[in-house]
Amino acid sequence: MLALKLAFKNLIGAGLRTWLNVSVLSFAFVLIIFYNGMIDGWNRQGRNDTQDWEIAQGQYWHPDYDKLDIYSINTAHQRLSNEINAHVKEERLVPILIQQATAYPKGRMQSVLLKGIPYNQSVLELPTEVLQYNENKLSVLIGKRMASSMHLGVNDQMLIRWRDKNGTFDARTATIAAVFNCDVASIDNGQIYVDYEEMQNMMGLDNHATLLVSSSEQAEPFMQWQFKNLDFLLAELDQMIESKKGGGIVLQGSLLLIALLAIFDTQVLSIFRRQKEIGTYIALGLTRQQVVGIFTVEGGAHSILAALVGAAYGIPFFLWLNAVGLSFGSVDMGITVAETIYPYYSFGLIISTMLLVVSTASIVSYIPARKIARMKPTDALKGKLQ
Repeated sequence: MLALKLAFKNLIGAGLRTWLNVSVLSFAFVLIIFYNGMIDGWNRQGRNDTQDWEIAQGQYWHPDYDKLDIYSINTAHQRLSNEINAHVKEERLVPILIQQATAYPKGRMQSVLLKGIPYNQSVLELPTEVLQYNENKLSVLIGKRMASSMHLGVNDQMLIRWRDKNGTFDARTATIAAVFNCDVASIDNGQIYVDYEEMQNMMGLDNHATLLVSSSEQAEPFMQWQFKNLDFLLAELDQMIESKKGGGIVLQGSLLLIALLAIFDTQVLSIFRRQKEIGTYIALGLTRQQVVGIFTVEGGAHSILAALVGAAYGIPFFLWLNAVGLSFGSVDMGITVAETIYPYYSFGLIISTMLLVVSTASIVSYIPARKIARMKPTDALKGKLQ
């Protein structure tokens, strides 16, 4: 308590020098929380959107299916067992049949993936109800990125050509039933959705699927199907988030280093100018370690004041940002990024940041304070350095 009282008294007495150090340190404190809060918010939104629109609670893949190998897609499918069909009827699984195709929008040619998905599914957020079978026309569903690249809109038509199970070419005119707006680029770019039953008729594949989307995290032992959990399916997004956090450490570390360097210089100057005060403390009966503790606490107290100052302007800023979010506009970077990201400030983030700032400020304050332990009281009272 004595060290705290003396430390805060000396800090307030230092005037402008203290508040300059505290201001820089508080800015570093707020910036660290802001950046990591935005990254965590992006991570939460990205994971939630990907689950809602594409992977739900996991997927079962055909053993030969590889989403990065376009040549494996046409043969990576198999017939569904009675057990799987029972799960499909209970809406616990959503079968998706994927095949390569070629679209001809307005006389142009574009390679696409044709995906058959039940129009009445409710596991994914895709508005598949517009795909309900109509014998008079082939209705398809595309995303906003696909619509933009093809220059198509609702009710526009295009020719789609594909190979059936025998390798025979076939083609039909498709009508755009709806254009969905989604932040998950992986279910939009180069993909066209049709009704699952219609897709089977087109390909001549009865009761076949390439993958199964599961509404349950618990894996079922389906023969010849490989279950992919959320950790596997979200690995790319997690790696992207970690790389962004790693890049942010450079900026955060640089700003924190500047603030800590200012505290270090202040402590060196303070010890040099206050030698008589140090000698008086020792003469009054304080041990050298107690005096070292006073100066260490005094330097570390900068971080406590910085937390208070940072809270004064940081909390209103974070509350406002949490309400309006940070808008990036209609960006398309090939990964899941929402147009507006809402930060997520966890209790652990705030506590860990406070511990980081307090501990580093205390360490850089202790380093110059160690010199006090080697000072003789008589020399200190005379204002002489050893």
